[in-house]
Amino acid sequence: MGCFVSTPQETGGNRRRPGNIGEVSVFVPGLRIPKPVDFSLALGDHLSKTLVERLSALRTRIVVMAGQEAPTITRTRRKTATQHGGSTLADLLQALEDYLPVLLGLVKDGSTLQHKVQFVWVNQEDDAEESAMFSAWYEVLSVLHLMATLSLSQANLLLLPRTSLDGYSPKVSEESRRSSVDIFLKAAGYLDCAVRNVLPQLPAEQRRNLPVDLAEGVLRALCLQALGQAVDIQLGLAIDSTKATLAVKRRLACEMVKYWQQAQDNIMNLPLSNGWGEKHRLFVKWKYIEAKASAYYYHGLILDEGNTEKSHGMAVAALQAADEYLKESKKACEAFNTSIPLSRNPPLWGTMKYLAEKIPKDTSSKVRINRDLYSYEKIMETAPTLPDFALALKPDEYQLPHVEASWDDETYRQGTV
Repeated sequence: MGCFVSTPQETGGNRRRPGNIGEVSVFVPGLRIPKPVDFSLALGDHLSKTLVERLSALRTRIVVMAGQEAPTITRTRRKTATQHGGSTLADLLQALEDYLPVLLGLVKDGSTLQHKVQFVWVNQEDDAEESAMFSAWYEVLSVLHLMATLSLSQANLLLLPRTSLDGYSPKVSEESRRSSVDIFLKAAGYLDCAVRNVLPQLPAEQRRNLPVDLAEGVLRALCLQALGQAVDIQLGLAIDSTKATLAVKRRLACEMVKYWQQAQDNIMNLPLSNGWGEKHRLFVKWKYIEAKASAYYYHGLILDEGNTEKSHGMAVAALQAADEYLKESKKACEAFNTSIPLSRNPPLWGTMKYLAEKIPKDTSSKVRINRDLYSYEKIMETAPTLPDFALALKPDEYQLPHVEASWDDETYRQGTV
């Protein structure tokens, strides 16, 4: 029971690995695409024909939609973001949500039916072409991962700048930014549920043999980066607000650093050797460095409000650190974009558009002023420690749905062998 099979890549015909994924504001992991399953062969002697056909119809719908739309979903195009891509993602998400309550009947009350069907998925991040397992919990895990992936893709579409009607530089509307925060939290909720409620259902051996894109570390990293990007959007909104204080902005920036640091901790030791997995790691590294530039900048501004020589020296050191991290983040960004599959940055906007202008300017100004006031030797050369704030943003509380009522009449047949 629970036999796991991996097929190495041979032809590459079904993998659908794109060479270029276009503009990226949000990293979307490689899609996991389900392959057809013959439910009647595996379950025909155990379940009613009606329920078998319902399972088959719901899953076939997902197989067809995911297979047809994978290139569109993976390679984002701003032209199709609302006309086509957005609706496609929503439709596929709905299909997955319709499937879950019926699928969960296979694991109801520890049913032996959970081991009857071999579920097969093609993935883009693992060295294996296909991954298959006689486990309905593996199918649930794969469905949740795909739901999270589609949500992140929705967020990416929302956060690609569009040229405004007034002819000004491309921007992302406040409405799109606020909507993206909700989507990030929803994606994090799916992943958090997968880690807390689904992975523990799989025996230790099966968990060890999961494809790398379903490894606990990757799921946790995706969850944390969704939260990190949500905080990034919140910081951008705070920058635009006249009511947000420096203290609020510093807190958001420091929290963002912690989310990205935890994401990096979860993913850094995983065997993400192929192109897509390595690109994932590079994205986390880039955003972690970028977050540190933000945090040191706002920490430096607050330190500079102090009236002591020490506080001014620490402020300069923090701003210099922000400037160095900003330069480093540009290199990390380039490394991410040039790794396979290729990608590119959308026009600069939001938090980093503001900070890319402010950090060099303010750092240069403060260093010049404080060097006049105090000797260079008295300016701290080591950046001060960032404040440690409790993380405020949490994933949405997503719970697996109740088993569909149509299973109530099937319980007496589940014990059939």
